[in-house]
Amino acid sequence: MSNLKMKEAALIYLDRSGGLQKFIDDCKYYNDSKQSYAVYRFNILVNPSDIVELDAELGNHILHKPLKAAQVFQSVCFTAVKTLSLIGQLQTETQINIVLKLTHLPPLRSYILDLCEFPLDYASQRFYMMQGIVIAMTTVTKYTQGARFLCSDEACPLSKGFQYIRVHVPGATESATVRNDFLCNLCSSSLQEDRKFRVLGDKQIVEIITAKAIHAFRGYSKNQPFRFQSLTIFLRDESVSKMNIGNEYKIIGIPTCVKTSQTAVCIEANSIISCNPKVPSGISDNFRYLLSLTSSSCWKFTAILANIFASQIVPPGTYNLLKLCLLMSLVQTSDRNKELKDCLDILIITSDTLLVDRLLNFSINLVPRGIRHLVSTEIFPTLSRNKYGTGAVSIQAGSALLAKGGICFIGDLASHKKDKLEQLQSVVESRNITVYIPGKKFGDGVNQQMTFPVQCSFWSFVDMDSSSRKNMQKTNTLIGQMDCSLIPTNLLEAFGLLIKCNESSPCSPLLSTVQHTLKKAIDPEGQLYVASKKFTTEDFEKSFPS
Repeated sequence: MSNLKMKEAALIYLDRSGGLQKFIDDCKYYNDSKQSYAVYRFNILVNPSDIVELDAELGNHILHKPLKAAQVFQSVCFTAVKTLSLIGQLQTETQINIVLKLTHLPPLRSYILDLCEFPLDYASQRFYMMQGIVIAMTTVTKYTQGARFLCSDEACPLSKGFQYIRVHVPGATESATVRNDFLCNLCSSSLQEDRKFRVLGDKQIVEIITAKAIHAFRGYSKNQPFRFQSLTIFLRDESVSKMNIGNEYKIIGIPTCVKTSQTAVCIEANSIISCNPKVPSGISDNFRYLLSLTSSSCWKFTAILANIFASQIVPPGTYNLLKLCLLMSLVQTSDRNKELKDCLDILIITSDTLLVDRLLNFSINLVPRGIRHLVSTEIFPTLSRNKYGTGAVSIQAGSALLAKGGICFIGDLASHKKDKLEQLQSVVESRNITVYIPGKKFGDGVNQQMTFPVQCSFWSFVDMDSSSRKNMQKTNTLIGQMDCSLIPTNLLEAFGLLIKCNESSPCSPLLSTVQHTLKKAIDPEGQLYVASKKFTTEDFEKSFPS
């Protein structure tokens, strides 16, 4: 009686939500098709809140026993097909493959899978919601969505018809759906697959990390130890190609345990929701008051901000031109989901690389996607073999794609090889990167290529006093000109801003910088200036997207 009640509730929900009409339309497509099918796949959009209000038991099954809930809808849909004569070729209920697509999950802690917590629950086989940033993805491959098996004994009544239908379920491997050791339940003879009825679907594997893990790429951890690990997401059919490297998503799916060379927790994605970055909440009260005081001038407010910016790193009044340019680049960070955006790339020529490095590193921590590139890693995407043995190549993000909508600080240009600098120049000019996938090394022998938009600003500097420069014979230059002989001309012109920072210039007095450094060494957490107390780091952070 309980099962019958849930079927009635499922039918009522389908009728009220418009799902029944969509199901009838999908059946018409199958019925009009000249192709024969062993498996008929239907997606049903389910709102858990509406289901719970209609029938609590069915709602509980959907949230905590989704495979059993799918069987309830499977039975209802099979009855509808037979009653309304929707698909003439359909013979058995097992031929109907129901996929329940959830619109959301209850906003309760027990339904959230935090990637920072351990251990992860992968045994309950129920829906969770997780949120993360895509750091890698594979090319699209095929998987067996459904298959028909027949008894090998021709005298057995199950050697015909559609009694043995196997479909993919969340967490199942390819061998769970198709292999050669299945036995007939009636005569115990081996089952053989009828390959002409095999149904294939698209599959893609992505890796995500929690947004909290971005701190690991900033070069600044606030002296707090942390650990992070990527989580693998399996995308199938309609979900394939809906996720982009560098974007953040909310994913509803079922955790499973996949055994390859080592046991790993994976997620079978059910629904994908793109996370839009928050827009700036507006300037802080301190900045608002400052703006009211300086409203009579069109430049005072900006000049004062540049003057007091990063007073934890350099004393106010020093490196004002550089700080103003950094603020201009920071405010350009915007919606990471837009295909195009304005970027302001900055290249700094300096003899004080330590101080400039500290200033840039401080600045990238003011935006959510401030990435400090390490020389030991790659700036742009790289290729590797997929560890799950799917035959697909895995594309790793690299620092530039991970900094989507933010800043990628690549350090000293001299630390990068010539080929990397040429690649950087091409990317800065075109704002995209093309990854070539050789077919002989990866995949089925067919060469492929994928193009990714690069939506971040690049910051870098060049050391004027490097040993290689000191040993060079400098040519005579006019007063005010810079010696940029070590920088490729095309790369130099590709950057939006070229800034010269000289510690001995009037704008950067050496004595005040030395005094600031000594005081900070004695009291690292101390606020040395009135401006630091009045205008805090949080005031600047509120001005940028979060």
